Amino acid sequence: MKYIVVLGDGMAGWPLEELGGRTTLEAASTPAMDRLAREAEIGTASMVPEDMAPGSDTANLSVMGYDPKIYYTGRSPLEALSIGVDMADDDVSFRCNLVTLSEEEDSYEDRHMVDHSSSEISTEDAGVLLEALKQGLAREGYAFYRGTSYRHLLVWSHGKVTELTPPHDILTKRVGDYLPQDPVLREMMEKSYEILSAHPLNIERKKRGLHPANSAWFWGAGTRPALTSFEERTGKRGVMISAVDLLKGLAVGADMDRVLVEGANGGLDTNYEGKADAAVKALLEDGYDFAYVHVEAPDEMGHQGSASDKIKAIEYLDARVIGRITGGLDAAGEDYRIMVLPDHPTPIQVRTHTKDPVPYMIYDSRRPFEGSVHTYGESAARRSGLAWPEGFRLIDHLLELDER
Repeated sequence: MKYIVVLGDGMAGWPLEELGGRTTLEAASTPAMDRLAREAEIGTASMVPEDMAPGSDTANLSVMGYDPKIYYTGRSPLEALSIGVDMADDDVSFRCNLVTLSEEEDSYEDRHMVDHSSSEISTEDAGVLLEALKQGLAREGYAFYRGTSYRHLLVWSHGKVTELTPPHDILTKRVGDYLPQDPVLREMMEKSYEILSAHPLNIERKKRGLHPANSAWFWGAGTRPALTSFEERTGKRGVMISAVDLLKGLAVGADMDRVLVEGANGGLDTNYEGKADAAVKALLEDGYDFAYVHVEAPDEMGHQGSASDKIKAIEYLDARVIGRITGGLDAAGEDYRIMVLPDHPTPIQVRTHTKDPVPYMIYDSRRPFEGSVHTYGESAARRSGLAWPEGFRLIDHLLELDER
């Protein structure tokens, strides 16, 4: 028996008037999900505890079966695990986004957050700019580490956990209201603008119609995490397939293997087929019992505020990931259970995460589910009456551990 989670990051949302009162998930053409839904269990799950922020960190911990109230120590430390940073117990890691701030204002604090991802900057371009920051912001006890695309790290030796705001939560807003209280962190962010706004690479990016990555933005602070082994807890040998350091870091912390797919970049143009094929190979040829396939694109399009591109990302996920995985397992005659869900909503209206319950679907190739709802989407999931207020328990249901 094989088990799969396909996680469409931020795939859920709110009804849009221009879509006839449907969400982007409900408006998308999803024949693969529709086929599964006809025989699947459909319901809702709360992946973010009421008193915690709705991030992909807390939410994906829940999806993987780890109660965030017990295991969460900050977002950035999970990414540090992926990159291979050996953090001491009293080190503090921060996410270092390369963001785009407005350029018209005279002072740093009066600038506005234009783009949290700098036009989804490539890892190659970001690496050049990060080297400039390493040289221009060199300080004893602070170290920068390159991640993927706009997502990088700053580690503060013997540091202090500081509450900071994610840049995707303040799009279009004046940044002065959200700057760090710590004077060193604030100075580094302000100086980063001086370094990056004049960098030749950013001047060239603007000529090409791209947003310049003209500032560092620190957030997601935390200390080294300690997760229990996924295999020891569930008895399933698992593999993570994701382009995002956060998810790869979760896998490292849970002692799960990772498959790195060429061309997987966390954007709308990611290698969907490569991810699907990697999952099928891991399950059918490499001896894995469980595959977690994470696709970032719906979340990124939600942050960009583009309903059409978010629909496109969901349709790509449906045809090029879900349809391809289920088709491969069906052709091999393999029994499987697959769960499709988002980690959290990223509604177009607010362009950031919310903690609304998410719709989930569990399909078992051996038997149809005798339920009243056979359509996958937010409103249908609510109608089903099936709800998991503690979402971290849902994966045991998928893996049939709650039936032992």
